[in-house]
Amino acid sequence: MAGEPQADCLFCKIVRGEVPATLVRETETVLAFRDINPQAPTHVLVIPKAHYRDAADLASSAPQLVADVLREAGEVAAEEKTDSTGYRIVFNTGAGAGQTVFHAHAHLLGGRGLEWPPG
Repeated sequence: MAGEPQADCLFCKIVRGEVPATLVRETETVLAFRDINPQAPTHVLVIPKAHYRDAADLASSAPQLVADVLREAGEVAAEEKTDSTGYRIVFNTGAGAGQTVFHAHAHLLGGRGLEWPPG
């Protein structure tokens, strides 16, 4: 069920403290931690603590939580000093888009030029 912790979800395990992560920010509803395979000098994952499969599930089930994730991503960007130089927030939705952990999460990327299209 949407919002319920999943026993086999890596990010749910991080939220529960069962798997270590380098935490950057934490609120009542959101957790931000460094990506273990960074694609930019600043690469932080911002996740809702509640489990939602992907961005579409999160948006349809808990729109206020989407706002929490985006607000915290902005706070992380400010703390990482990428807010003045520019940053990207990316939600990969589905395996074909590169989603590998099926718990909604935003990638906050910054600290280098981020040309478009990516790749």
